[in-house]
Amino acid sequence: MGYKVLGLMSGTSLDGLDLAYVEFFEQKGQWSFELHHATTLRYSDEWYSDLRNAQTLPKSELQKLHRDYGAYLGTSCNKFIEQHQVHPELIASHGHTVFHQPENRYTCQLGDGKVLAQTSGIQTVNDFRTLDVSLGGQGAPLVPVGDKLLFSKYDVCLNLGGFANVSFESDGSRIAFDVAPVNIVLNVLANALGKEYDDNGELAATGSTDGQLLEKLDALSYYLEPAPKSLSREWLDEQFMPVIGKTGISNEDKLHTICEHIAVQVRRSTVDLGINPGSKMLVTGGGALNGFLVDCIRRETQLEVTVPDKSIIEYKEALIFALLGLLRIRGDINCLSSVTGAQRDCSCGVIVSP
Repeated sequence: MGYKVLGLMSGTSLDGLDLAYVEFFEQKGQWSFELHHATTLRYSDEWYSDLRNAQTLPKSELQKLHRDYGAYLGTSCNKFIEQHQVHPELIASHGHTVFHQPENRYTCQLGDGKVLAQTSGIQTVNDFRTLDVSLGGQGAPLVPVGDKLLFSKYDVCLNLGGFANVSFESDGSRIAFDVAPVNIVLNVLANALGKEYDDNGELAATGSTDGQLLEKLDALSYYLEPAPKSLSREWLDEQFMPVIGKTGISNEDKLHTICEHIAVQVRRSTVDLGINPGSKMLVTGGGALNGFLVDCIRRETQLEVTVPDKSIIEYKEALIFALLGLLRIRGDINCLSSVTGAQRDCSCGVIVSP
């Protein structure tokens, strides 16, 4: 008998809200799934602006946005459910990250779970990161539990979303961490060239590598830190973007160089940490559709790169958050201290009834 769950994901690159209706099956500890329906709802200009600027709002306005976004999530679920005539038993919502400072013991994801549950009439799990952060963890990445349970035939799972993160087994434990910014930067540079995104990396392919910029990016202190570790928009704005802004090269050269930089960091985060060349690596997230970037990674790492079908590329995170919500309802571990650095494994997420 399957568990029917609707997973929601909003990434840092603000591409839109991903919804994935998934049926999970578990037999003797082995998990499988069927992804029945999935879609991305592009944010209106108003929602894009509200979410992009949320971290600058005073507390009262941020709280209102939190409630309003919860209502938007619930309404979006209702429309999806009606359109596809499905009957989820549970909604699992990642929310939209506004603040993430685990070193200061706080993290904030917009999307009030109480409002979402009331609007949809369906039991909801949200706020997946707070418990782990309170236990001294990074609160991220959370997807590696799904990598372990659903995609174990791959030696490495690499997600190229707003930020890249990597996940693999090491000495009997799952480890994972954020690797480098990806779409959250590439999209900004493509926007400056009049494009929503760099389709297949065609803009980057016309540029060339700037050695000085590459050297400065590769030298950022985050990359020298051991795992567990995670990236945030605050880090991007304070550390990464100023380096990009100080160079006078073309945006095409910036795109090209940043793709090379991402590939170097993927190599440092896999092969340089003991993953054997030729090992199997699953690559998902919007960046997996950037052929130039994937070629850079394949060339730099010498790993056997698999880019799956488009539904898994685009909706793997929403799919896995659906699984995390289900694990939370069952009381199963869904957050690994070996990944986040917390004091212990935990079953994270706040359960809200309508």
